[in-house]
Amino acid sequence: MSRLTRKTLEQLSDEERAVYDEIVTNRPVKPQDGHIGGPFDIWLRSPEMGKRLVGLGGFFRFRSSVDRRYIELAILVTGAFWKAQFEWFAHEPMAREAGVPEEVIQAIKLGDEPALSDAGDMAAYALASELHRSRTLSQATFDTAREQFGETGVAELIALCGFYGLVSMTLNGFDVELPGGAQEPFAR
Repeated sequence: MSRLTRKTLEQLSDEERAVYDEIVTNRPVKPQDGHIGGPFDIWLRSPEMGKRLVGLGGFFRFRSSVDRRYIELAILVTGAFWKAQFEWFAHEPMAREAGVPEEVIQAIKLGDEPALSDAGDMAAYALASELHRSRTLSQATFDTAREQFGETGVAELIALCGFYGLVSMTLNGFDVELPGGAQEPFAR
């Protein structure tokens, strides 16, 4: 992390350590040096905020009423909008694993309009793209999303775009670097 002073586990306050422990509990590889990566080390600097953001992120990733494929598609649209290097790096493989077609992933990455045939893909893409581009939703886009995901799903997708906008701003603002040797997805 180029703009955040790195802390060891021993340097974390009790409050920071509690949030750190909560975050790493659900990770397949447990960091040993106090450095988690992504936005998490930044969020640890404000443990109360970090705890709340980690909880909200967990909701979106594991408990949303919206299928994971459409969640990941909306995250990619948001990451591409913000040109968030780390966000894209982390979520491109998740989107692929969730079933987002490769040609859709690459089109979003390049800023092109993807060719979409799945109704959920079309609704999630339109919602996320329109929110970022025009900062509102047309009635037609809202209605299509509501038909596809229900009002609860629409509420969750809109909040998801806002949350991943926050994640992207955190990553960009602190200039979070990709893990060693990883290629940046967006030109600077």
